[in-house]
Amino acid sequence: MNSRLAEVVTDLSPDTLAGKTLVSISAGFTSGLGLLVSQIAFATFIFSGALAPYGSQGVGLILFGNFAACMIMAMSSGYSGVIAGLSPALVIGMAAFGSSMDAEGDALFVTVSAALILSAVVTGVSCLMIGRFRLANLLRFIPYPVSAGFVAGIGGAVCLAAMSLMGAEARLSGIPELLDPPTLARWGPGIGYGIALYFAMKRWGNALILPVSVAVFVGAYHLTLAGLGISGAEAQAAGLLLTSTADGTLWPSLGASDITRMDWDALAGQVPNMLALIMVAFICVIMNVAGLEVAANQELEWDREFKACGLASVVGGLGGGTVATIIVPASLRSKLFGAATRLTGIVAALVIGVALFIGDGILELAPTSLVGGILVFAGLGMLDEGLVRSYRRLSRSEFGIIVLIFIAIGAFGLLEGVGVGLLATLVFFAFRLSRVNPIESEFTARERHSSKARSVPERVILSDEGDRVHAWRLRGYIFFGSASPLADRLRVSLHGPMPPPDCLLLDSANVSGFDFSAINVLSRVLNVATGLGVRVVLSAPSEQLKAGLARNLPASVFAEFVIEADLDLALERCEDSVIASWQANANADDGQRANLLEHAAEDLERHLDRQIEFEDLMVELEDWLEGRDYSRDETIARRLQLPQRDNRSETTTRADMQLLVSGRATACDAVGARLFQYAPGDVIWPPGGREESITAVVAEDPCRTMVLTSATRHWLETNRSELTLKLYRYLLEGQFRMDEDNAQ
Repeated sequence: MNSRLAEVVTDLSPDTLAGKTLVSISAGFTSGLGLLVSQIAFATFIFSGALAPYGSQGVGLILFGNFAACMIMAMSSGYSGVIAGLSPALVIGMAAFGSSMDAEGDALFVTVSAALILSAVVTGVSCLMIGRFRLANLLRFIPYPVSAGFVAGIGGAVCLAAMSLMGAEARLSGIPELLDPPTLARWGPGIGYGIALYFAMKRWGNALILPVSVAVFVGAYHLTLAGLGISGAEAQAAGLLLTSTADGTLWPSLGASDITRMDWDALAGQVPNMLALIMVAFICVIMNVAGLEVAANQELEWDREFKACGLASVVGGLGGGTVATIIVPASLRSKLFGAATRLTGIVAALVIGVALFIGDGILELAPTSLVGGILVFAGLGMLDEGLVRSYRRLSRSEFGIIVLIFIAIGAFGLLEGVGVGLLATLVFFAFRLSRVNPIESEFTARERHSSKARSVPERVILSDEGDRVHAWRLRGYIFFGSASPLADRLRVSLHGPMPPPDCLLLDSANVSGFDFSAINVLSRVLNVATGLGVRVVLSAPSEQLKAGLARNLPASVFAEFVIEADLDLALERCEDSVIASWQANANADDGQRANLLEHAAEDLERHLDRQIEFEDLMVELEDWLEGRDYSRDETIARRLQLPQRDNRSETTTRADMQLLVSGRATACDAVGARLFQYAPGDVIWPPGGREESITAVVAEDPCRTMVLTSATRHWLETNRSELTLKLYRYLLEGQFRMDEDNAQ
């Protein structure tokens, strides 16, 4: 809190404001005037109909909320020059209180005001809690089509509300009535003004357009009335001009004694509308913070902005005001004018504050069509943002969701429209997600081998019989929409034209999760596979998957599953199963062994030649080699991490060369996973082609190595060059062979 206060003091200091004071006052004054006009228009619409006799008091409530929001946001937001006020998106929800409440007279006004105040306080407290516990990121992911459809639907509703305010009901059956000269005179000027204002702001974007156009429109309207011989009193009686209903200042609009006129039953009946308004307020906060972040190209601290909006709404509500949010165009204008200072927002708030205490006598000069025109201007802006711009940016299916929400809001209401949009988005998302193939790859043990070092006969067996292993690498989140296609592919593998495989391997290392339906479907397929005698091998299954399969399968079936930590180990188990099956069949069929020897003859010959070459090398290098023995699981070599002066670490390796004479050794990565195995005749250190990923070599069996030290190797290079070249040629051939095996 102290750091925030210090930040505000610094931003308002003469040094910081040097050269910006005048432009900040000018930008704040014009933004305040624009806000004043639009907020009065919104308040007039909210407190219309049965609430019209309390219009001035309603204007006071809205303006106080605007004053509190603008002042507090200017002092606490992370964006200097922020302007806050009542969002047009909230106007329709607020107007619903008066039109749907079962109360009359003072009780109606007091109860509607209480509903607005309570909504503001609850929204504010919720925003404060979200910011306090840093939960704002959880609310950032409203689907764009839902947000855009919500904006478009509100825009259409605001335009229709503007027509209603000007005494014209916009419906198909009433079009002839709209064109009657008396009716046309009521709504025509307002519609024309709103459209002209919208295109002027879109074309030039000057902050002075709104206040100047208001003055011009009011002057022209009164000149027209005078030319037609209509007095101010007659115009007010005909509903052409607004009427002041307050004596003196606009605030406070409510007193402590007003609570006795509260209709508690009517207030309780507004709980659904209040919840809808709170939800819309959250959406407005999210959309406006995100919109300002994008428009200003400045990353904002969302939790801080939520706390600022929350504090503004709580203070505004407790003072008799309403919920308010960031006004993106006005806030962005501060930056464009070079007035991105806290003084800009403070000046705008003071403009609203002065109007609160001067009174609303000036409202009697404002034509009703002016208010309607400003509402049309706001509605067209939201229609442009929600429909026109989205049409250019989105696919047809996503744009269809926006149109659906737009129609639903117009036909059924705000809450229903947003609900329809969310449901449509979920259905669309499920459809799109179901089309994403959950199978990253599929292969057999012939196409891909484990890293385990195999003998020549075993490699030949896997080359011939590897198709008896069907492996599937899965990915993403597997749910009911994608589980069925996966199950169909597995069933084809089990019941296809070829015999069932010996092993069915499912790797879920890249799967983020399974829903219950997916686990249920998968359980049925694996149960069938086990019944056919297929060994099921699960690679890297999550605890969720294991628990789900255990619950959905008989214990005897689940106990037969082979579970391994990674794909390499799982593939090794499948290979072992294939080799064991071949050996069992070969014991009963000598011809099978003969066939194996025939296929393996060439590979065996190359292997024996290399072993002979290795043994000859060991004999020739005997005087320069040092023998070392390692027990099972003992580390043969390890990459060392040496600290540097800048606290980073440098990776080093021992320069001594180690050649494996007997036993098997495993190359491991940083987490201990096996990368590949070494067999007798291999150089196990330095690691060569996989130097970056290998961190250690561990004896898998009792091993013996022959070590050629760095110093001895350099001596040989100088004094026994022919022997050294023979060693290096052997090493290169071995590296090529290992690379070929790894590529397979």
